[in-house]
Amino acid sequence: MSIILMSDPRVAAIPVADCGEPLVDVRKSLLVDDRKADAANAFAHLRQGVLGRLLHAQSLLPGGLRLLFIEGYRPSHLQRRYFEEYADELRTANPAWTQEQVHEAASRFVSPPEIAPHSAGAAVDLTLVDADGRELDMGTRVNASPEESDGACYTDAPGLSDRARTNRATLGSALSSAGLINYCTEWWHWSVGDRYWALQTGQPAALYGPVDLPQQPRSSGR
Repeated sequence: MSIILMSDPRVAAIPVADCGEPLVDVRKSLLVDDRKADAANAFAHLRQGVLGRLLHAQSLLPGGLRLLFIEGYRPSHLQRRYFEEYADELRTANPAWTQEQVHEAASRFVSPPEIAPHSAGAAVDLTLVDADGRELDMGTRVNASPEESDGACYTDAPGLSDRARTNRATLGSALSSAGLINYCTEWWHWSVGDRYWALQTGQPAALYGPVDLPQQPRSSGR
């Protein structure tokens, strides 16, 4: 089966009919890791409907296992910075590549900012932990690039251990049953309601488009 990358023109061609769901803080509902934390705690937010699906997925996991939330919402300026930095790395390592080749290769690991599911509050990076909070063996760390992992970050990569493949399947079964889809170059990235989801599921439009995190009111304490 051929891989559809985020850079595929068919993804950008999907219209957005934003349903207006708010971004909500997931920290009271899910186990959240702080490795991607930012000053505004934007990382710990998702659209309300996405959180609901994650909670359903967690209820489907075998006893003793839980989802470990790594990153959800990502402001557009941060998405753009991540994409440009990775594209620069690829450009330096592959000076003969055209701009189109760089853009396509970069989209394996960082979504082009104009269509990024994270910036719509529709995507989440996550993994599994056991009852003691230890991360399960998934074959690579979360956010391992194709270069770092020699391609093992791809969800169905060959050469994984039986344990890693089983753990990925356990994660995928629960999330798929809850209606999320995986970006197959990143086993940890799942989304629902964004343009990529709409294309992959045959929907006429995305439910979620780029959104800004509301400013938190400042304390008037003395």
